[in-house]
Amino acid sequence: MTDRLSYFSVHRELIQVGKPLLYDLYVNSSSLVDREKFVRITPIGDVLTREDVDDLHHKYLQLYVSETQRRLYLHSLVHQEGVDDVQKSTVLKESAIKYLHQIFDKDKEFSTELLSQSIQGCRDVVESMVDVLDHHGIDSLRGLIANLSFHDFYTYDHSINVSMYCITIYRALNPRASRLELMHAGLGGLLHDLGKIKIPTHILNSPGGLTDDDYNQIKKHPDFGFELLLSGHCEVSDDIDLGIVSRVVHEHHENWNGTGYPNKLKEDQIHLLARVCTIADFFDAITTKRSYNEVLSIPDAMNVMRKYRAIKLDPKIFDVFDHHVHYVRAEFAKDLRLSDKFDPTLPYDKLPIEEIKNLGKEMNYGKIKVFDPDQKKSKS
Repeated sequence: MTDRLSYFSVHRELIQVGKPLLYDLYVNSSSLVDREKFVRITPIGDVLTREDVDDLHHKYLQLYVSETQRRLYLHSLVHQEGVDDVQKSTVLKESAIKYLHQIFDKDKEFSTELLSQSIQGCRDVVESMVDVLDHHGIDSLRGLIANLSFHDFYTYDHSINVSMYCITIYRALNPRASRLELMHAGLGGLLHDLGKIKIPTHILNSPGGLTDDDYNQIKKHPDFGFELLLSGHCEVSDDIDLGIVSRVVHEHHENWNGTGYPNKLKEDQIHLLARVCTIADFFDAITTKRSYNEVLSIPDAMNVMRKYRAIKLDPKIFDVFDHHVHYVRAEFAKDLRLSDKFDPTLPYDKLPIEEIKNLGKEMNYGKIKVFDPDQKKSKS
């Protein structure tokens, strides 16, 4: 008899056909929920047709893969023809949520062993993300994210989105980036809010205003995450450099001009991948629609972020980011800015944003500028 948590269900449309399977397929041979018994029906190496899979599904209703083979399943899925990127990303997101939940689940006793297993699982998901996002730019990634369902815990959705943006921004910044570099960019993004596991849930899930004491507690999460990763007890595969990941976790709230937290680092004192993460963190927080919050249009978001160029954001990385975002900006649009207390860590029900009043500004109604990422020249 096997623990049901050792297996995960797979949709029949997402099972590899026409090629040797990289994983075993199982069914649950027991009708009792608390006495599940998984039996292998198709071994690694078998070649199934679509008709074979449909017959199996008709006979057994649900098919399963062992958790020990999740990485093999994900690798097979992302290279499978006939499956679109939304379907692939949905499975990757579900897998990432599983590992993040293992870390953040308040009902489960936390241990370094559990953290190590979860980080390893996150690494496997990110590796597959790198493949799926290979042909995606920042604009198409926005569309991909918009088509994914959201979870009711902000931290999960936000961390996964930030991970994908980190991969894509870093690839734009360094088109020759190695697979390992991209994996560290994505893993740093996925785990950037790791320290939140030590923040009370009622603070994390509050879309309303926080007290100063609550916010001061939130600001401790980079230190908490850093300590968890570098406690000396995490055991992960040799290709994961926890030193790099820990710096992203620790420094993603540092500002370019030295006004951030926790250590007021500035400019190149901040790790490159942490500076990438800061932009990804900021952009997703103000543009990704959730069930309860209002977000900014892309022109307004870029207008707001531009005000933080060389203040909060690395100017060179922001310029590359801006170059790859295609948008239309109306000259007569409202000039907006965020409150000084804005923090991407928080799940706002309404962004703390206000219009900048500038009565001396000349208004030019009806004229727009189109910002072309390939030319960066304005057209009237």
